[in-house]
Amino acid sequence: MDGACLELAGKIPADTSPLAGSDEPALIRRAQGGDRTAFDVLVRRYDREVLRLALKVVGSPDEAADLYQEAFLKVYRSLSRFRFESTFSTWLYRVVMNVCLDHLRRQKSRSEVQPPEGEEGQPEFFHTVADDKPGLNPEQTLRAKEINRRIGAALKRLSPRERMVFELKHFHGLKLRTVGEILHTTEDTAKNTLFRATQKLRGALAMMR
Repeated sequence: MDGACLELAGKIPADTSPLAGSDEPALIRRAQGGDRTAFDVLVRRYDREVLRLALKVVGSPDEAADLYQEAFLKVYRSLSRFRFESTFSTWLYRVVMNVCLDHLRRQKSRSEVQPPEGEEGQPEFFHTVADDKPGLNPEQTLRAKEINRRIGAALKRLSPRERMVFELKHFHGLKLRTVGEILHTTEDTAKNTLFRATQKLRGALAMMR
């Protein structure tokens, strides 16, 4: 978790509820019955991941905090419709993604490009990008920071759906099948969207290679 997200997360009080150790299905059923304490425990289990995702999407701690509040308000209002047909985390991410997608759509939409045949054998995108680590020499560190800056700028030029898929896959480490479930689409569609996003980002970084 980066510094901005840690600062945001630091504003969330620690979970000291006696329900903190309860199993998730029991918490969900209690929350569906109107138990606010049970709902608060559920929020605490996922709040940092939701904050991290929102911050990656919008890049602004203030906007991320607003999306966080909006997402969990929608989760609270729609929790009664959760039917245990998927994992709670998948359902939660879907609600959060809808909030984030709505936010991004209000900003801009982008056209899509030709998809690939598949994901198998393709290297992870960030495995080809220099990391900003203490062991790098000053020149490498500056280059890594510039690449990260370009990635951030390029992410803002992706379509909302491209950005969501890329964020979930590379920043949250989710499988494409899960990403497809979260976005209410197929694994193949998520795979194609990831390819388009990756191609656009590679294009933005081409001058750095």
